[in-house]
Amino acid sequence: MNKIKNENQILIMLAFFSISVGLWGNFRQLWLQDNNFSVTSISNIISIGTLISVIVIAFIAKYIKLDKLKNALVIVILIKFINIFLLYFLNGTSFIGLIRLLVIIDIITEFITITSIYPLITTMLKSETIYSKRRLTEYLFRDIGILFGGVFIGKSIAGVIINYNVCLFIANIFLICSLFVLVNIKITNISNNEEYKKISSKYIFKDKLLILYLIYMLIGTIAMSTALGLKMLTLTNYFKFSDSVATNYLLVIGLLADIFGIIALKYLTPKNDYVTVTIKFGIRFLGYVIAFVSNNIVITLIAITWSIFISTSYENICDAVYINRLENKYQLSFSNVCHITRFLGEAIGVFLCGLMYEKGLRYMFGLSSLFMVFQISLAYYMIYLRNKEISRE
Repeated sequence: MNKIKNENQILIMLAFFSISVGLWGNFRQLWLQDNNFSVTSISNIISIGTLISVIVIAFIAKYIKLDKLKNALVIVILIKFINIFLLYFLNGTSFIGLIRLLVIIDIITEFITITSIYPLITTMLKSETIYSKRRLTEYLFRDIGILFGGVFIGKSIAGVIINYNVCLFIANIFLICSLFVLVNIKITNISNNEEYKKISSKYIFKDKLLILYLIYMLIGTIAMSTALGLKMLTLTNYFKFSDSVATNYLLVIGLLADIFGIIALKYLTPKNDYVTVTIKFGIRFLGYVIAFVSNNIVITLIAITWSIFISTSYENICDAVYINRLENKYQLSFSNVCHITRFLGEAIGVFLCGLMYEKGLRYMFGLSSLFMVFQISLAYYMIYLRNKEISRE
């Protein structure tokens, strides 16, 4: 009973944190642009922040044990709170270097927090379903944050114009709520359990499927970030959407993706995993190729829409089956390795996105589709290996 209570508390904490991320993260690129940062500078800030996150998370993986993870997370979120508080007052000032540094720290603390959630949950319960529940919680409440921004951005409430900086302030309120819930979570089943103190990354690399999964994740994240790493800037500058329209577009597609992800998890997952991978990645690949060849703005928007719509679906097949191959005592190590791999891919992808952005919209999707060829090939091969493994057993 305590395990379920703790798990629910962690998900509530994640919900508040995700609302904050959705509200602020959605406008972060535009906030920087309003503070006279170029698209290339914004791309570099995101890439550097993400790359440093890789190093910090590697440090956490090596030196922070599960029984200390909650306390470390409290410190990280507190730093993020203070950081956002400072950014709020630096808006519109000439302290460009300080703003750049604080945004990088903001990205680092965000990624560390997201990294730490699943390892805490797995100490109490581990399954493909709980993995998807944790991911869907993040997605759903992030979209609620985006909803708030989309509805109120540009509006006047009690004489206050809701702009990017006001959204930043409100995001910090949800962040402190997240911190309050986290502080009050009592995780007692780890501290005296020696099993969780013997985490070894070497175990991970004995499994061929896990190595392939990490390569697949790296390439897939590069592909996704190359195409969609600068979504708000792409929608407002290339498609000429207003910030409100761009936000509402991402919101509607994100919410539909969450709903479809939940339905797909229960009712619409094909029995054949090859079909599942084709639905999730194959259609996206075709959309990107057609967008590149045609250079048509409408087709490109359709490709973006499908890519976001399918992004939260079928993670129980495409991710959880590999992550849950490990025993609980290795989950912290592997979760950190996964996030390091994903964030490295995101850093590379956003950097490439910034380069392709300057060349033209079509090149972002053309380059992404090249990475997707390798991603899909690896996904099929891993399914083949899993089926072979099952037949031997």
